[in-house]
Amino acid sequence: MTMEMLFIYILVIALIGFIIWRRVKRRHRPIRRNGLGILAPILFILIAFSLSLSQMMHIPGQPFHLPPYWEMMIAGVLGAIFGLIMLSQTDYEVREDGFIYSKPNKNFKYVIIAIIFIRMALSQYFKGLDSIDFAVLTMTLAFIYIVIWRVGSYMKFRKLNGDNYSVNAG
Repeated sequence: MTMEMLFIYILVIALIGFIIWRRVKRRHRPIRRNGLGILAPILFILIAFSLSLSQMMHIPGQPFHLPPYWEMMIAGVLGAIFGLIMLSQTDYEVREDGFIYSKPNKNFKYVIIAIIFIRMALSQYFKGLDSIDFAVLTMTLAFIYIVIWRVGSYMKFRKLNGDNYSVNAG
């Protein structure tokens, strides 16, 4: 195993640990600011991917091109599947204090680990692709699944928040 692969595995393990730690930490705090923080990762990933694409467009001696449409469609479908799986594992609840909290889910950590390992396996399988194609496909998959997961989660939160508001107002 090369040092680069070892670094990637350590990075993935750290990422999994960070996601699970944040999820556990957030479980004990109510969701604030009308739930807009749920959408924040979309903004962060959009900025990061925009910067990455900008850099890829200016690689000396390597013209920028998008992957074929059918590959983009497959990445999009996989992203949608991952997003729907993550959304199915995300829920919220109103507790005694009247605030909305993330609902604990025992399967969440297994789902996030499985998705990360599936993405790693796909990346190993498609390593033969052009580096730009591979990066664009990976970003497409990640962006779509994060958008579906986060927008869907926000909608779940807003629905519960609206229900909670009407109960408290009545």
